[in-house]
Amino acid sequence: MRDTTAANGPKRRATASPDPALLMAWYDRHAREMPWRIGPEARKAGVQPNPYHVWLSEIMLQQTTVAAVKEYWLKFTRLWPTVADLAAAEDAQVMAAWAGLGYYARARNLLKCARAVVSDHGGQFPDTEEALLTLPGIGPYTAAAVAAIAFDRRAVVLDGNVERVMARLYAEQTELPDAKPILRAYADGLTPQLRPGCHAQAVMDLGATLCSPRNPACGLCPWRDACQGRLEGVAETLPRKRPKKAKPTRTGIVYVVRRVDGAWLLETRPEAGLLGGMLGWPGTDWSETPPDPAPPLQADWRDAGAEVRHTFTHFHLRLRVMTAVADARARPRCGAFVARAEFQPASLPTVMRKAYDLASQRWERV
Repeated sequence: MRDTTAANGPKRRATASPDPALLMAWYDRHAREMPWRIGPEARKAGVQPNPYHVWLSEIMLQQTTVAAVKEYWLKFTRLWPTVADLAAAEDAQVMAAWAGLGYYARARNLLKCARAVVSDHGGQFPDTEEALLTLPGIGPYTAAAVAAIAFDRRAVVLDGNVERVMARLYAEQTELPDAKPILRAYADGLTPQLRPGCHAQAVMDLGATLCSPRNPACGLCPWRDACQGRLEGVAETLPRKRPKKAKPTRTGIVYVVRRVDGAWLLETRPEAGLLGGMLGWPGTDWSETPPDPAPPLQADWRDAGAEVRHTFTHFHLRLRVMTAVADARARPRCGAFVARAEFQPASLPTVMRKAYDLASQRWERV
């Protein structure tokens, strides 16, 4: 339902100002259902959001889709129903439950924050942006989102969906990221005192459903008449973004070792850096130059015959997978053998799971 009004004609000014009440009326009818969300009817009836649920969802949703997060959120709230339960959990259990969701620093900060809430705030999340910002792993966006959604505080919640809506609504041509303070000012001007939590979710829902990156459904938008980008015929081109630099490619080697009794050689990665605190296979550093082999023990190493390819935020990774079967007397230089009954491939981060799958396929062929 792309709207190309005035695409080739002279610029016109919007005939109306964006009215938060129109957006709220739309949200009350079309709010997305999510397991952590208290819908508009329930909110009107006095049902209050669980701050733990809101915070957990916001951490998980950072750079991750709603569809990908739902099952993880349900798993975490089933395993750890309260923030105190999460704070008391073992690091390895939480990291294993997070495996596959990516951006693993979030899981480490999740534990730090939960423990700070319990130790410093009696197990209750602070209810203001300022206090939330003092917690580990909570930045300006998350503080605003939790304050608004969980506590109905007036706060400016600015994620990618909101930025897109604001850029189009005001036909803002400044490129991101330079446009962020400008778009925040627009969002601030529209944030009401009444129902600010629902307003924040409404703008995000609008961007996620109607005001989508491609083919926005302008004809269904409650702010259609106030949208300067639509009137100028440039909505689909906004927000403008600075061209991205090409990602470099790094390479490395991982060593997948299975002992004759079925145990697997695994190591916990250092807390700092990518996949920090996660289980993984021993291996070399990842760099843009060819890696020097660094097997964890003496063995008859065989190439798995294919490489793992994975993309992180700032680079592409290509890993050569080497496999070996070790005897019972093997003494590795790093890591430790984990009994077959205790090893859960699903606990591995995605890139390490890919290496496991390749190694398993090789062993099935021999």
